[in-house]
Amino acid sequence: MPKTITLRPRTTPDVRGPLASLGGLLREWLPEQRWFAGKDRPVTDLSVLSVTELFPGCLHLLVHAGHAPVPTPGGTPPPGDCYQLLLGLRQQPAPRLARAYIGRAEEGPLAGLAVYDALHDPRSAHLLLERLRRPGTAGPLRFEADPAADDLPGGLPPRLLDAEQSNSSIVYGDAYILKVFRRIQPGVNPDLEVPGALAAQGCSRVPAPVAWFSTTAPNPATLGVLQPFLPDAADGWTLALRALASGDDFTAEARELGRAMAEVHLALAEAFPAAGPGDHSRTAEAMCARLDAAAHAVPALRPFVPGLRTAFGALAGCDTGPPAQRIHGDLHLGQVLRAGRDWFVIDFEGEPSRPLAERRAAQSPVRDVAGMLRSFDYAARQRRPWRPEWARRCREAFCAGYAARAGWDPRKKHALLRAHETDRAVYEVLYEARHRPDWLPVPMAAIQRLAVWGG
Repeated sequence: MPKTITLRPRTTPDVRGPLASLGGLLREWLPEQRWFAGKDRPVTDLSVLSVTELFPGCLHLLVHAGHAPVPTPGGTPPPGDCYQLLLGLRQQPAPRLARAYIGRAEEGPLAGLAVYDALHDPRSAHLLLERLRRPGTAGPLRFEADPAADDLPGGLPPRLLDAEQSNSSIVYGDAYILKVFRRIQPGVNPDLEVPGALAAQGCSRVPAPVAWFSTTAPNPATLGVLQPFLPDAADGWTLALRALASGDDFTAEARELGRAMAEVHLALAEAFPAAGPGDHSRTAEAMCARLDAAAHAVPALRPFVPGLRTAFGALAGCDTGPPAQRIHGDLHLGQVLRAGRDWFVIDFEGEPSRPLAERRAAQSPVRDVAGMLRSFDYAARQRRPWRPEWARRCREAFCAGYAARAGWDPRKKHALLRAHETDRAVYEVLYEARHRPDWLPVPMAAIQRLAVWGG
């Protein structure tokens, strides 16, 4: 077991009352970040919940960004969100950190210092790995490691991934990848909990956590997870687009992916025993509430609401389907990796916009299947002319592979599959309208199909 060391946090006057120095800078910088969830609601107030000097020149902060309440038919969104920031401080900003530059503090205890996102700084990324290599504490922060894992090597060169995502990830020497969660909710993050439980089940489809860090204040919460990195792997989205570009068939890969996902679901059912079938009535109510909220925010969705509601209403009369269980929660081609001939599943965080308790709850595995089916449709629409037949063949192959391993066929759970695919498309409409308006026609095409799909 790694030796535990208590790291005494520095408490110099420079780290006290940072909001006076950072408030103005963060109000402008936060809404511009890809992972900021409140882009459609102005920041009304900003408060620092926790501040720790990780090492000289780097502050770890948890900040709360408040928003004015905006009631919707789906319920009033939370008045704000908590975000994790690692901020670097320098007298002069280094040219190589130009992309990470936030601004220069003009007042308060940090007046005169240049402030930047420290995850872009190789020195800060290196020192963060050193914290994980030496389990211990720094103020409210706790750094832990799996005692069964090999000791982490030092000196691995870091690189911050540029991929568009709701968190930030650093790769260390093509050996490990550290996901730093940006939007923080109290509790254990599923991206730590689920891979750890699957590793205990002997499931090799999911990289196991090696080390992680969390906080005890203002509430216990997971902040980041380090896992093995698969340097020769390619994600399913990239592979699908390559196949489309070259005119290659992708059904063999889709079939094997279906088998792999069924194996993960079986392992999840063993690792997290659930109490019987899900409640279709409650599921339908939640889907209708999400539909109403999305239609309130995206006017283009409103003409299709009556037709979409029929998909959710049909849940009441359908068979129970497979038992509710822990699932991935946000499955698509970007969440799977192919290394050699094997598929791996990553990113078990679930949809970040949903409450943590909901993401950790037992749900129908059909929801994951629907997410992957929608992803094949997304891929097929990336090139013109659209390739609907390519998407159809991939969808069929994925379900066939899944059925061969799971023992039940998603295609025979017609009402369940339609409802979950509709719910996923509604989520996509809201997401694209907020973050990528140019992509909105992709889920809207599915909405038009699902609103009139009666059989």
